[in-house]
Amino acid sequence: MLTNVQLARFLEELRKLWPVARGSLCEVAKPCVRPGCAACARGDKHPSFIFSYRKGGKQRCLYVPRELVPELRRALDGGRWLESRMTEIGEALVFEHRQRRDAKPRQIRRRKPKT
Repeated sequence: MLTNVQLARFLEELRKLWPVARGSLCEVAKPCVRPGCAACARGDKHPSFIFSYRKGGKQRCLYVPRELVPELRRALDGGRWLESRMTEIGEALVFEHRQRRDAKPRQIRRRKPKT
């Protein structure tokens, strides 16, 4: 279990990283929607960013404006940190439970005789 000091430290770190996000950010090249685009006519495509995530068990994607990319990258980094910490906390809970269990004197279970 987290102590009050550990919990306060965890929440402070989370506050510094906020907002956090889960998913991935990919740079893709796509043709634009403008008719007669010279770059697209040459076969060049325009770089854009896609945020990919899961919602309701389904994969979803959203276009990300270029000016939002740095903030979303920081949020994704924060989300990875949060997931890592959650795993560490879960692991610690199991280990602490085992230590408490193993510290207790064991009771000998006697089998009931079969009749």
